[in-house]
Amino acid sequence: QVQLVESGGGLVQAGDSLRLSCAASGRSFSSYAMGWFRQAPGKEREFVARIIWSGGFTNYADSVKGRFTISRDNAKNTVYLQMNNLKLEDTAVYYCAALSGWTLKGDYWGQGTQVTVSS
Repeated sequence: QVQLVESGGGLVQAGDSLRLSCAASGRSFSSYAMGWFRQAPGKEREFVARIIWSGGFTNYADSVKGRFTISRDNAKNTVYLQMNNLKLEDTAVYYCAALSGWTLKGDYWGQGTQVTVSS
């Protein structure tokens, strides 16, 4: 069992940066690939980024590639999403998930944190 709590969301202006954190509880955190997803109003939840259990491999959606960076600290049971050069279209609720293998299926989900980008 893994419980996930996101934090770090907020209201920022276009071009600003923000770092999201996802704190995990449970002994098996380090065995999971972790992912970030987002859901904008009226849209389906979409993949943003994922990182393998060791942190040695990452994967990004084309829409955030070059602007967002996912990382993890297994000693702190935390995964991060550094978001730079934020755009209006990045506005969404951001969720972290413990993934089922190296898939986009989440075994466990956090409650989400709101990111709002204004012009």
